[in-house]
Amino acid sequence: MIKICISGFLGKMGNSIKEQIESRSDCVVSTGVDYCADESKPSVVVSDFTKLTEKPDVIIDFSSAVGTQKVITYCTEKLVPCVICTTGLDETVTAQLKELSLLVPVFTSANMSLGINLLIELAKIATSVLGDSFDIEIIEKHHHRKLDAPSGTALMIADAINESENNKYNYVYDRHDYRKPRDKNEMGIHAIRGGTIVGDHEVIFAGTDEVLSLSHSAASRDVFANGAINAAVYIKDKPAGSYNMKDLINQII
Repeated sequence: MIKICISGFLGKMGNSIKEQIESRSDCVVSTGVDYCADESKPSVVVSDFTKLTEKPDVIIDFSSAVGTQKVITYCTEKLVPCVICTTGLDETVTAQLKELSLLVPVFTSANMSLGINLLIELAKIATSVLGDSFDIEIIEKHHHRKLDAPSGTALMIADAINESENNKYNYVYDRHDYRKPRDKNEMGIHAIRGGTIVGDHEVIFAGTDEVLSLSHSAASRDVFANGAINAAVYIKDKPAGSYNMKDLINQII
């Protein structure tokens, strides 16, 4: 039985992960960390990693940039594998995760959905087939409480396409402040915030007299929770290194 610690235990994703783990037989929630924890009541959740009394097998992190740094510190000291699902991380934290991967397995993804990662692979194929004759635009939609824009997933899609084409595209996030025709190597990335949208992403390939659209819509947070849990189970006994959804997909197929 794999013992999982949830960083961001009291958040919406933390609750979803707990619910999904309860239906599984290969893992269990052993501990949780959340700065909002009420430690006056008996619970498996504490307010800081320094207060953990039991070492988990894997940590799943759905917290914040500050929370992720605390995960890195703990995993470095205790040599615990981790699944990092927090988005909006800066270059400093990203570099720290790379250093941590020299010690333990570190699984990172801006989106833990199997479907969205399949969409990325399809978008890369479409880009290679359609070539320079099609313009690429990415539209992402999320709930009105989401902090970062564009989403980490939209950037993950854009980066994957761009890397497959030798980084020839320039990202354009807003066009309202200038008037000129679209540059050949532009890739537009647009963010919509409203209501309770869990997460919608669309990649548009616009050519002459035809448009190809690849889209993914998440109906609940459970798709991300299940992906994170599967990633935790996947890396538990892996050697130190960096892992992502492509590694997990390759194991499935």
